[in-house]
Amino acid sequence: MPEHLRAAIAADWEPAPAMPHPARPDGAPYAARRRAALSAQLPGQLIVVPAGGLKTRANDTEYAFRAASSFTWLTGETVADAVLVLSPTATGHDATLYVREFAQPGEVAYFTSRMHGAVWVGNVPSVEQTATVLALTTRPLAALADDLARYRDDEAAVLTGFDAGVDALLPRGSGTRLGQVLDELRLVKDEWELDRLRYACDVTARGFADVVRELPTVLGRRDLRGERWLEGTFWRRARLEGNDVGYGSIVGAGAHGTTLHWWRNHGAIEPGQLLLADMGVETDELYTADVTRTMPVSGEWTADQRRVYSAVLEAQDAGIAEVKAGADFLAAHRAAMWVLADHLHSWGILPVSAEVSCAEDSERPGAGLHRRYTLHGVSHMLGIDVHDCAAARHETYRDGTYAPGMVLTVEPGLYFQPDDLTVPEELRGIGVRIEDDLLVTRDGNRNLSDQLPRAAGDVEAWVRSLS
Repeated sequence: MPEHLRAAIAADWEPAPAMPHPARPDGAPYAARRRAALSAQLPGQLIVVPAGGLKTRANDTEYAFRAASSFTWLTGETVADAVLVLSPTATGHDATLYVREFAQPGEVAYFTSRMHGAVWVGNVPSVEQTATVLALTTRPLAALADDLARYRDDEAAVLTGFDAGVDALLPRGSGTRLGQVLDELRLVKDEWELDRLRYACDVTARGFADVVRELPTVLGRRDLRGERWLEGTFWRRARLEGNDVGYGSIVGAGAHGTTLHWWRNHGAIEPGQLLLADMGVETDELYTADVTRTMPVSGEWTADQRRVYSAVLEAQDAGIAEVKAGADFLAAHRAAMWVLADHLHSWGILPVSAEVSCAEDSERPGAGLHRRYTLHGVSHMLGIDVHDCAAARHETYRDGTYAPGMVLTVEPGLYFQPDDLTVPEELRGIGVRIEDDLLVTRDGNRNLSDQLPRAAGDVEAWVRSLS
């Protein structure tokens, strides 16, 4: 760039418009407690948790950024390239957050940098404001390399794989133990997290209502990709009252509902079909709901649809009843599977009894045959990730027990594929899943997504009243 142009571009600017920090200050004390809990688990070790960076979508465009879950859990921050460093001390750790400063007026990059120039992408909160809102010592990202230089040859707990630049600064860093510790700490939610999950469920319920109201717009329109229209309807609610959807929405009408992870959402909505919608809103703090409802798009079940739906509802009720402090994590799954297997046997689809199909001895002849129609497990943890705490050890998660403050899904389903010759013809192409988000309490559980109807008659009335 010629000097005259460089000088002209850099001159005659007022300060860039300030960008208030979007985080909720009431979350800062909870994040501090989480950092203290992590410090206690890894005494004497340097701990480094990056947010991650932007990823190129195509040439000069990037995917929407979403910070690493554990980073946001520990800081309340959600911006790209930020890094949390917990430096070991004699009594624990000192926490420092490093954030990128964008180019400001007076710098040529203010005008020229498409990635970090405030003219191109807007300003960011200042280092000082970030420190105030998050109640966390904050430094410019440019200082990170020098501050970590003395640890270069040390073993460190680093959440690797999120930021190649951070990984290069600490070549002896390992994330195996750190990822496990973080996910096990995240199993039990604090009150602030539970508030965010309740809000996510509330907004998700409003999004489902939006979808039902749009059914008359898409019903019978073969020229319209109705599933995608409804997906967009829910996404609008998610963006209005939250950050985004917590995962790719599943909107499957008719036989598409039998595909467990139906992601294309390009089908039409025909009268008389069932619509299986698995959707969740992610809050600005990145906590997500995960809810599924299956509904008759015309407002009335057929006899076969209702028969299948009622069996799945009975199974979900049985699973929910098992969610209580001290019960083992798979209790809800076993209860729901027994109900579904029993129905499948009574309908002549399953050639063995529920006792045989649900036997714990997987080598027993006939064991597990119901899985052809149920496809998946009934529960997973929920929180700042839709499948939360995946790095936790089996003994603390899958083989562990429920504790107050845990949040998990209960989501049985029956899926009769349109080409499955073991299923009566009238049931082929019917897929039903019902999913709710359960908080484990000291005396049982609370359904955080109970704003949405589940009983068959209530679902009919709900669809009719809104559409």
